[in-house]
Amino acid sequence: MKEFLLYILRSGLYLGVFYAFYLLVMRRTTFFRLNRVVLLAGSVLCALLPLWRIRTVQLLAEAGPLTMTGAGDPSQAGTPTGIGLAWDQILGILYLAGFLVVLVISLISVYKMYRLSGDKESTRINGFRTVFLENGTPSFSFVNTIFICPQDLEQNPAIFLHESMHVKSRHYLDLFLFRIIQLVWWWNPLVWLMRTELGLLHEYEADEKVINHGIDATQYQLLLVRKAVGEQRFSLASGFQHAKLKNRITMMLIPTSSTRMRYAYLALLPLLAVFMYACNPTKNNKVPTPAAAEETVAPAVDIRNAEAAPEIQEPAVEIRTMPDSGEEIPFNLVETKPSFQGGDANAFSRWVNSQLAYPDKAKEEKIAGRVVLSFKVDTDGVVRDVKVLRGAHELLDAEAVRVISASPKWEPGRQKGEPVAVTYTFPVIFQLR
Repeated sequence: MKEFLLYILRSGLYLGVFYAFYLLVMRRTTFFRLNRVVLLAGSVLCALLPLWRIRTVQLLAEAGPLTMTGAGDPSQAGTPTGIGLAWDQILGILYLAGFLVVLVISLISVYKMYRLSGDKESTRINGFRTVFLENGTPSFSFVNTIFICPQDLEQNPAIFLHESMHVKSRHYLDLFLFRIIQLVWWWNPLVWLMRTELGLLHEYEADEKVINHGIDATQYQLLLVRKAVGEQRFSLASGFQHAKLKNRITMMLIPTSSTRMRYAYLALLPLLAVFMYACNPTKNNKVPTPAAAEETVAPAVDIRNAEAAPEIQEPAVEIRTMPDSGEEIPFNLVETKPSFQGGDANAFSRWVNSQLAYPDKAKEEKIAGRVVLSFKVDTDGVVRDVKVLRGAHELLDAEAVRVISASPKWEPGRQKGEPVAVTYTFPVIFQLR
């Protein structure tokens, strides 16, 4: 879920930059068809850009032992909240709720239009399926169907011509595509603003084609004013008076934009490139130096509740130095390291994994967490001083202490030929699947 939310956030930022550029630079131009195509193609591109990493790997040399963090660590999934959910899970639930609301609204709009199309009388006029509405009802088009009242069809043929331009230009495809964008990025206010701008582009393009068909521009503008009363009832429809009247009339009056303005879109390329470089995080793969590579430390033990799959996952242990007073020697400095049953730290990891059991009460109450312990392999090889440095729950803490305390004897570590005590830290992850 976290990766998906990060993708949604990054792509939403790309869309924000793209839409802001359009509003500031291209909104007042008369390239209606070009703006429409670029607006849709740019939206799809911004949705794909986060999937491409331009800074993928950076190799770093790091001194000291190589430490691998255990997979499935709950701390990597976000900080738990008071209700037992990580923040990314809460955000995921909120995102899904918004998605479902927009989806339901869209489905209701489509259902109403199809129901209206089936309930009303229809015919074919000039090759277009036409559904007759009650007189006084605003006209609109949806897919390949024109909805118009008989009075407007008879007295104002420019309205029918306008709606037919919507159908011929396939504006409904734009609306369906952009509704998908609204579904995924519903939280971005610029997406909703650009839906209005896309509707205006459709009206500008239809108005331009109507005037190019020989309709007097002045009379057409007066018709717009007379038909300005009415409300938009369907979010996926294109209507004669659904867009802002003042903007439409103003766009008819302004001179045609200079062809050079088309090249303004080229300025988007370096802008998006810089934004991609800034928004793509570097993945750091740490490569140990040769000295460090001699010490192999495994990941933390990850014990999972196996209700669905009975096997416990492969063991893993993170063993680190625990500097202390007295004669105890750090693990990474001792000449001869402690040995467990003839093996290394990984052998102890496998033994711990075989002994640990998820407490039944913890399963029932869905208790999970990360327990960090410390223990000392003494000079006689006995494990002593088992302590909980950071607990998760008393049930999980007790189980981790029980297993570590029951450890068989080790072969003690040695310094200058003499046995010495070595202290470790040892995390155990209890995770419910």
